[in-house]
Amino acid sequence: MTSTESTTTPSFAAPAGGREHAIDALRGFALLGILMVNAGSFASTYFGVGVSDPTFSRPVDHAVRWLVSFFFETKFYLLFSMLFGYSFALQMDAARRTGSVFVPRFLRRLLGLALLGLAHAWLLFAGDILVTYALLGVLLLAWRDVRPGAAVVLALVLLGATAAGWGLLAWLVAQVPPMDLPLAELHAKAQQAAQAYRASALEAIAQRGRDMAEGVWFVLVFVQGPCALAMFLLGLAAHRTGYLATVAQHPARLRRWMVCCLPVGVAGALFYASTQGGGSAHSPEHVGLAALAVDLATAPFLTFGYVALLLWLLQRGPAGRRLGAALQPAGRMALTNYLLQSLVGALVFTAYGLALVGQVSPGWVVLGVLVLYASQLAWSHRWMATHAYGPVEWLLRAFTQWQWPAWRRVPA
Repeated sequence: MTSTESTTTPSFAAPAGGREHAIDALRGFALLGILMVNAGSFASTYFGVGVSDPTFSRPVDHAVRWLVSFFFETKFYLLFSMLFGYSFALQMDAARRTGSVFVPRFLRRLLGLALLGLAHAWLLFAGDILVTYALLGVLLLAWRDVRPGAAVVLALVLLGATAAGWGLLAWLVAQVPPMDLPLAELHAKAQQAAQAYRASALEAIAQRGRDMAEGVWFVLVFVQGPCALAMFLLGLAAHRTGYLATVAQHPARLRRWMVCCLPVGVAGALFYASTQGGGSAHSPEHVGLAALAVDLATAPFLTFGYVALLLWLLQRGPAGRRLGAALQPAGRMALTNYLLQSLVGALVFTAYGLALVGQVSPGWVVLGVLVLYASQLAWSHRWMATHAYGPVEWLLRAFTQWQWPAWRRVPA
């Protein structure tokens, strides 16, 4: 493979110490899903409240929210989490090759992630995932010598227990007389939050603190946390066994993965979106909880189906190479792009800038997401053509290694 091909054709067949470009392409693809979901949270304080925003209650608004819920919600942070575990294994291998001490360096990396996450959560976006990754990364480090088979079993137990727990809760709620939903209270809460985000920068920061205290932590602990840890373990096992790299080189096996995973994932996403995806009618509480349980059980299937589909598309001749070349640079600087997405969201929707929270329809939000994502792909391509790392990646690497890394890219 020539040096030109190695930067344009996503592949797991990287030389020792080189990059696995398909992983970068997958990470770049995941940025779209993360942005699509987070943008909804920025745009409306009704996101996740349990009732629809009365300002945007047209059929087209419900349809857009349904589509975002169906295709994106709960799927793409799983992909990012799997790639985190895969990259963890890559970093361990790199440390062995160079004779570096891995544990202290990785702990510094986790500390750097935690500090970035805390700043991100308070200043930009209450739904930050970096602090969760940093805390779960300590567990992953403790389990770094787990055998691949054991890692897969533990991951399945975590995913199954989380889905079963919410399913049990749905059953328990169904056994008691239904209670009226406090609609007035929920509307008042959402409107007060919107006013705070529009009032001033300090009020916006205070509202993020209230959001984290009143519900975000609960989602992180009882939904995203265990599922992310499970995907860490699956990513670790996928690298240790070489299974992902092997499957990625065989289109027929990728098609089998799509056939097996996509129908299950689509069925679960259909049930989830139909009960929580922005419809005008509110589902009974136990139905919503059951939908969440089903989604937690089936979302990994849709995530794996997306992985197989993208890896298959990357092998479709020149079109696949162009797709990989577009996604890979954004994936190499995914942390920078993730934080940049939140910065743009805060500037558009809070008092940092335009303060448009609650004033932009779901359709325009999706259009803005596509424009921002396309801009990030173009900017990432230009940046990585001349720089060794993304700006935030460079800073985190300096903190991790306790020395200044190269800033400019060294020509091959």
